[in-house]
Amino acid sequence: MSAQIVNDGPTYPLHVVADAEAHVAAAARAAGLPDALAARVATFARPGAERSSAPVLVACDLDRTLVYSAAALGLVGEDRHAPTLVVAEVFDGKPLSFQTRDAHDMLAVLTRVATLVPTTTRTRSQYARIRIPGSPHQYAVTTNGGHLLVDGVVCPDWAQQVADELAAAAPLAEIHERLASVASEAWVRKLRVADEMFAYLVIERGLVPPYYVDDLTAWCEARGWTVSVQGRKVYCVPATLTKSAAIAEIARRTGAGEVLAAGDSLLDGDLLTAAVRGVRPAHGELHETGWHAPHVAVTSASGVLGGEEIVARLLADVLSGA
Repeated sequence: MSAQIVNDGPTYPLHVVADAEAHVAAAARAAGLPDALAARVATFARPGAERSSAPVLVACDLDRTLVYSAAALGLVGEDRHAPTLVVAEVFDGKPLSFQTRDAHDMLAVLTRVATLVPTTTRTRSQYARIRIPGSPHQYAVTTNGGHLLVDGVVCPDWAQQVADELAAAAPLAEIHERLASVASEAWVRKLRVADEMFAYLVIERGLVPPYYVDDLTAWCEARGWTVSVQGRKVYCVPATLTKSAAIAEIARRTGAGEVLAAGDSLLDGDLLTAAVRGVRPAHGELHETGWHAPHVAVTSASGVLGGEEIVARLLADVLSGA
């Protein structure tokens, strides 16, 4: 066993690393994980972590962070070596999103030792299709922070606060009109409005003119909106509509001692920045743009296996301080 470097942080003595790994492995086994999976979680133990009884809040993006479409799985190698997958979403009677069995099992433990808050750009109806351990969750954030759900019900106080803040940006109708101007182009499949808060295009990514996203970004920024490209979608979202603000409110309500976070897109940047520690996968918008923060780890794997590693790292972080 060698010394361990955590992100860009200090190198710890071997005995400190060993103690941290033993502590996490024992806690993971006690929580019900098999020995092999507990040992894997322990490799991400946080040496030098202070033990605390304060609740930990874990804010996790969903698509391409915790769950993956068939197109986003990113599996390589022979099919017989592929991990066992669990269906996380069904749409029109067909499986749509997945996670690995190991990720599912680790996530089940994570929901017991921390407050897991699904934190997504999905609308409420799209989020309702997701089935991951802990469902239904006590708290969830949808519509990129536009809705704070408590036991599945929209919080009216938060909804009013968001409405007041959205008034500072250009109206949705103006953004929709801009997107509608290209809706008939061959590279556009759909134009959608999300919960009357933001809009997005469903595109054929390889056919999008090279200048389009940059031009749209500059135009939106002048109007208080941001642009994010996630897979086959181009999102236009008000700058005041953020995941981090909603998570801060949930942390206040729950008295969380720490907030951990995970996400892959530019719309997750503020969430990761605001967290005490975080992790992002080696894929997605943040990875493609080289986004980096000293307190945010990057997975060694990508695709659905990167999602599995995200859960392992988050669980190890929580158990390190338990």
